[in-house]
Amino acid sequence: MTDPFQRAVSHAVPLEKRRAAIDALAADGRASDLAVLVRTRGLSGGLRREALDGLAACGADEELAAVADDASLPPEIRRTAAQK
Repeated sequence: MTDPFQRAVSHAVPLEKRRAAIDALAADGRASDLAVLVRTRGLSGGLRREALDGLAACGADEELAAVADDASLPPEIRRTAAQK
């Protein structure tokens, strides 16, 4: 499993490597994948926030706005996206 997205979502991968995978997605500008991670219900809040940070780092303003407007997401995720 070499793809950063797959590492980020795999529960079998240690937390540090999952965070590193999210950082790699941000470094590669993979905003769509980061937005999917933010919306992934099975992902811990910390990893979802890390994906939000990645969206901000790669200048993905449209994706952040979409997350902030997504009523299906928890309010704290939406608030954080709106602040980025």
